[in-house]
Amino acid sequence: MSSAPARPPLTIRMHEADNVAIVANDGGLPAGTALPGGLVLRDKVPQGHKVALVDLAAGDVVRRYNVSIGRAKAAIAAGSWVHERLMDMPAARELQGLPMATVRRPALPPLEGHTFEGYRNADGSVGTRNILAITTTVQCVAGVVAQAVQRIKTELLPQYPNVDDVIGLEHSYGCGVAIDAPDAVIPIRTLRNISLNPNFGGEVMVVSLGCEKLQPDRLLPPGSFPIMDERDASLGPETVCLQADHHVGFMSMLDDIVASARPHLERLNARRRETVPASELVVGVQCGGSDAFSGVTANPAVGFAADLLVRAGATIMFSENTEVRDAVEQLTSRAATPEVAEAIVRELGWYDRYLERGRVDRSANTTPGNKAGGLSNIAEKAMGSIIKSGTSAIGSVLAPGDKLARDQRGLVYAATPASDFICGTLQLAAGMNLHIFTTGRGTPYGLAECPVIKVATRTDLARRWHDLMDVNAGRIADGEVTIEEAGWELFRLMLDVASGRRKTWAEHWKLHNALVLFNPAPVT
Repeated sequence: MSSAPARPPLTIRMHEADNVAIVANDGGLPAGTALPGGLVLRDKVPQGHKVALVDLAAGDVVRRYNVSIGRAKAAIAAGSWVHERLMDMPAARELQGLPMATVRRPALPPLEGHTFEGYRNADGSVGTRNILAITTTVQCVAGVVAQAVQRIKTELLPQYPNVDDVIGLEHSYGCGVAIDAPDAVIPIRTLRNISLNPNFGGEVMVVSLGCEKLQPDRLLPPGSFPIMDERDASLGPETVCLQADHHVGFMSMLDDIVASARPHLERLNARRRETVPASELVVGVQCGGSDAFSGVTANPAVGFAADLLVRAGATIMFSENTEVRDAVEQLTSRAATPEVAEAIVRELGWYDRYLERGRVDRSANTTPGNKAGGLSNIAEKAMGSIIKSGTSAIGSVLAPGDKLARDQRGLVYAATPASDFICGTLQLAAGMNLHIFTTGRGTPYGLAECPVIKVATRTDLARRWHDLMDVNAGRIADGEVTIEEAGWELFRLMLDVASGRRKTWAEHWKLHNALVLFNPAPVT
C-alpha cells in the first residue's frame, strides 16, 4: 500500500506587516524544515502555532493580523516557535478616546430573491422550527418537567406530526437568589424572552413550584406575551403549579402537565411552513473551542456569510464581550451612529467592571485548548473572533437578555459573556432562530431550541468528527475553496436548514446543551 505524499511545508501569514505566521500542516512541522522562503525552523512547531519570520529583540512587538498580540519577553530568533510563554500580553485599550462611528463604508448592494420555508407567528416573527417549549420558573421543577416531556413525546407527539419537538426550558435560577437586586433583571428577562422565541410559535406554557421567588406573574406579566387562543390576557400565562392543593401525588402532577400540553400541541400542529424572504432569518454567530485557524478559515467564511445576510435584509448577531474587547476600536469605528458606538462602550465598560469585581480580567478567557491550538492570549483570539461579524456597519446593540425589536435588522452586537452556553442562551432570548457555531478544537455543542450549524476550522477536525461538523472551512487553508465560496455555501445551507430541508448533525443526534442564565446578581 502506498501512502499519500507528504504535504509541502505551509505557513499562513495574515498581513504583510506580520512578523509571525502559523504552521498549517497537519501534525505541525519538525525542526530543520525549510520553508518556501528559505527560512529554516529552529524548533518543532505544532499545527496552528506561530513561527517567527524575523529576529525579535526583547520588548519587540509580536504582530499578527497587523496588530500587536504581545511583546517578546526575550530575544526570539527567526524560525523559532512563538508561544504564550515567550510573550507579555498587551494591556487592554482604554474605553476613552475611541473612534466613534468614523468608518463610512458604501452600502452593500441588496441581495434579493432568496427565501426559506418558515413558520409565521402572530407577532410577525418567523420560526425555523415548530416546537412546544415548557417554561419553568425554578430549577426545583426540572425533574418533574423532564419526565412530563418524555410522556408527552411518547403519548402525544405522534398524534401531531407537524410539531417538531417538545422541550423543557430547564435552568438553574428562580430561588435562593437576590431577586430584587439591580442585576437580577438580566436572568429574569432572559428567561422571559426565551419563552417568546420565534421557534415556539407564541405558545406559552409554564410549570411553577409555587413557593419560589420568581413567581409566574413576575416572569411573564399579563400582556407580555401573545395570546393564541380566547383566554383573557389579564389571567397571565397558563401555569401548572406543582404545590397546588389538587395535586395528590407525583402522577397527578405529570397528568396535569401532559393534559395542559394538548391544546398547545393542537395549535402548533395546525401551522404550516410558508415561503418567507431571507430577511426573516435571525442568526446568532459564536465560536467555541477556538484555535489559530478560527480567524483564518471558519470565522472569515462566517463573516462573508454575515455580509450576505445583511444584504438580504436579515439580522445577524455577534457577541462575546471578552473576545471582542481587544478589537473595541474596530467596533466603535464601525458603529452606524455615535449613539451605537456609545452603547458598545457602555456594555463593554459594564463587563470590565463585572470582571473586576471578581478580581479577574479578559485574560481569564483563554482555555488550555485555545493555547494548544495556537492562540497565545486573548488579544490574538479577539482578532480572529471579530472577523465573523463581517464588514457591515453595526446598527444596534443589545444588553444581556434583551429581545430584538422587529425593526432591528442588519448587524447587531448582542453583549454577552463569551461562555458558549451563556452566549447561546442570551442569543436565544434575543430572538435567534438559527445558530452558527465555529470550532477548531471540536465541541458537540447544540441547542434544543434552535438548529445549530457547526463549522470546523480544520480539515483534520472535519474528517475525524465527520458526523458532528456540518461545514469544513478547513478547505480554505487547503486551497480547495475560497472564503467567498465557503461563505456562499454556508449561506445556502442556512436557508436549507431554516426550511427544514436539512437537519444539522446536532439535530440528527439530538445533542443539546443546558440553558445557562447569566446571573451577575448575588446568590443568597
